[in-house]
Amino acid sequence: MSEKPYDHNQIELKWHARWQNATFYKAEENSTRPKYYVLEMLPYPSGTLHVGHIRNYAIGDALARYKWMRGFNVLHPMGWDAFGLPAENAAIANQRHPREWTLQNIAAMKKTHRRFAFSYDWDREVSTCEPEYYRWNQWFFLKMLERGMAYRKKAWVNWCPNCCTVLANEQVVNGCCWRHEDTPVEQRALEQWFLRITDYADELLRDIDNLEGGWPERVLTMQRNWIGRSEGTEVEFKLEGTGAPIRVFTTRVDTIFGATCVILAPEHPLVAQLADPEGHARAKAMVDARAAQGPGDVVKEGFFTGHYAINPYSGEKAPVWVGNFVLMTYGTGAIMAVPAHDERDFEFCTKYGIPVRPVIRPVDGELARLETMQTAFTEDGVVEDSGEWSGLPSAEARRRMNAKAEAEGFGKGAVTYRIKDWGISRQRYWGTPIPVIHCAQCGVVPVPESDLPVVLPLNVQFTGRGRSPLEEVPEFVNVNCPQCGGAARRETDTMDTFVDSSWYFYRYCDAHNDRAPFDPAKIAYWFEIDQYIGGVEHAILHLIYSRFFTKMMRDIGLVKNAEPVKRLFTQGMVIAEGAKMSKSKGNVVAADGLADRYGADTARLFILFAGPPEKEVDWRDERAEGIYRFLGRVYRFATRNIPHKMDRAGAGGHAGEPEADRRIVRKLHQTIRKITEDFESRWHFNTSISGIMELVNELYAEEPRLSGATVAEVLEKVTLLLAPFAPYLAQEIWEELGREGPVFRETWPTYDAELAKEDLAEIVVQVNGRLRGHIYVPFGTAVEILKARAMEDPKIRVLVEGKQIVKAIAVPDKLVNIVVKG
Repeated sequence: MSEKPYDHNQIELKWHARWQNATFYKAEENSTRPKYYVLEMLPYPSGTLHVGHIRNYAIGDALARYKWMRGFNVLHPMGWDAFGLPAENAAIANQRHPREWTLQNIAAMKKTHRRFAFSYDWDREVSTCEPEYYRWNQWFFLKMLERGMAYRKKAWVNWCPNCCTVLANEQVVNGCCWRHEDTPVEQRALEQWFLRITDYADELLRDIDNLEGGWPERVLTMQRNWIGRSEGTEVEFKLEGTGAPIRVFTTRVDTIFGATCVILAPEHPLVAQLADPEGHARAKAMVDARAAQGPGDVVKEGFFTGHYAINPYSGEKAPVWVGNFVLMTYGTGAIMAVPAHDERDFEFCTKYGIPVRPVIRPVDGELARLETMQTAFTEDGVVEDSGEWSGLPSAEARRRMNAKAEAEGFGKGAVTYRIKDWGISRQRYWGTPIPVIHCAQCGVVPVPESDLPVVLPLNVQFTGRGRSPLEEVPEFVNVNCPQCGGAARRETDTMDTFVDSSWYFYRYCDAHNDRAPFDPAKIAYWFEIDQYIGGVEHAILHLIYSRFFTKMMRDIGLVKNAEPVKRLFTQGMVIAEGAKMSKSKGNVVAADGLADRYGADTARLFILFAGPPEKEVDWRDERAEGIYRFLGRVYRFATRNIPHKMDRAGAGGHAGEPEADRRIVRKLHQTIRKITEDFESRWHFNTSISGIMELVNELYAEEPRLSGATVAEVLEKVTLLLAPFAPYLAQEIWEELGREGPVFRETWPTYDAELAKEDLAEIVVQVNGRLRGHIYVPFGTAVEILKARAMEDPKIRVLVEGKQIVKAIAVPDKLVNIVVKG
């Protein structure tokens, strides 16, 4: 029987149809096998998948299939991060309801997922826009409200004029909206709902140490920097005349005698009291300008309020200024400026002619002189010109000065964090309704749990004008107060969609529970997530929120684990036309079209072969064509050899040459070892696929000399090795081999360490002193075995058959010389 041509559509659509209702991707309940929970970050249903998406899913899918083959009980689910602004904006642009748009996109994306044969347990599918899911968002909110972890206050917030809604601090990137890189964020004072993520700041920071080795170091560094713990002193300066306190946080209280002014953040509440109308306008301009500029150095600007504050240690008057570089989100929103010992303060004070007063000298030097100072001295040293603390080392002075502040009630030792409470209010429609009611008599009243879910109404007009469309739905807004029964109004802000994604991976474990978010016993079995896969762009947003949610759920008794994810992998981006592949850049390669043209196996194999998964890869059509040709070579070799060289049991009718068999078996075991090690440690799937390619090349080279038994063994093992990467082709060859059942549920092949040794000794074989061939054996092979292997070589056997063997001489690892007569 001749070889078959590789028709990817015929093969893939055949198995695609057979697998539609298959149950072999389902995770087992109460299994005695070890568990493995592998998860890719759930996608936003934008409508189509492109090659950039496929990379994420192909990595997770290969790992899931490998773990099944290693005997694990695998949980590999999928769902949809279905709320959010893009759906609402699309509704405004296209006059379509967000729900209709979202569900249509989910259907399209799910179809593509199935076409690519990703191994998801679809019985566990969740969609965050469905009431049975977001009901539990509301339940969590009520639990946090009970504990004071959810609260409402008026605050300066980040406003995106494009999204027409508030953003959390984590959603502001370089001064712009995380969704709109060219839209500067503005500052507005609004009543908003917050979650006290700061209650967990210290634990979030401390537990990062437990993630070392399982999470990428750059993600851990980003989280440490975002949480930003600082130890210092909180001190009260008193306003001259009124005695009103100005609380200042400093990490260097030992420099306080060098404080020559107090500087307020432009949005500090005291600015409204101390500044004149012109000052108010200048402060507002500073706030907006800083939001647009983002983090980093700013041109320092400020103005004097005309007021003074009293230094609690020295009793001196310090002028009160407003400065654009002081942040309301750090410390107390007010600083004492010590220009001699802080670079920012030095720059600001020298610009405005504010005095500079050195009070710390180097341990082995003198106090700086004003006429020669070019920069601030910022290191610890010895305190000078500071009353009773003069002469003390900086650290000892801080300790004693803290004690004095606490004893006399004007300050205390304090810890502050860069991270601030999570603002979750959004002034848009397509999100989870916040379950509270505003009553003129009772104030803010939680919706009773028995009334959950508060269902998002469908009859809404969309404007995108910065007010929630829910305000225009009387039947939603106008309700009776649950406490007094009087007329009341329902909250119309909806939740930040990062609430949805902060706990979805728990719901997968118990996706249809209508009595609780999930059964804690099921969580105890599956958690922590063994491997999580997603983009590094979520290092601060999703990943820090999900850690917070886990700790909150632990404290209300739902889970026992303190962290959600044991191991995190952040895959590199796919580049096309010199830029990250994305719809906004118009450079996407659609997954569906790719599957039609080359096949899903080609797409999956290409994206894994193109480079290490943590690195960027550059999409090229010609490279995909090369992968397609390789899969064709595998299929043609299999189909022409299965009937020709062996029967269905794998017994061979073709004897072959023992040396060729040994070379191929050696290469096979080396390949098995390489791919196993790649899965278990390095995740260099590109080298795994390269190893299979090398093995296939050697199979072609040795094909005429291989025995049927060796071909049978190698074909079986190659098919198993391909199964995690190219499941359609692997399954087709598995069927051609006469096997039944899903190939990825077979046992992963093992390698013989001796056969897999990288280096074999090349042994020269001579007959009567003349070179007649070579054999390859492991170094250190005994001389008697060397002689036997030489005699078995087909080329040598022809030369010595029928002749008298006088003797055979063997030199270990070098040669065999056979002496014959006749």
